[in-house]
Amino acid sequence: MTQASTWTLTRYHDIDAMKADEYRYWQAQPGHVRIAAISRLTSEQYAMKGHDVPRLQRTVVALQQT
Repeated sequence: MTQASTWTLTRYHDIDAMKADEYRYWQAQPGHVRIAAISRLTSEQYAMKGHDVPRLQRTVVALQQT
């Protein structure tokens, strides 16, 4: 039994339309998903440079300026 594919392929004829669609996608994601993606990309970038960077070990706290 095969599993149905969950990928959607979209062809863009304009880079601006592609970037706008990407921006809308990321804005629709909750904050914790965006932060996890940034953390993963940062770790992968350091790994490509040969550095081993541990993931976040604590809860991130946002401080509001007054």
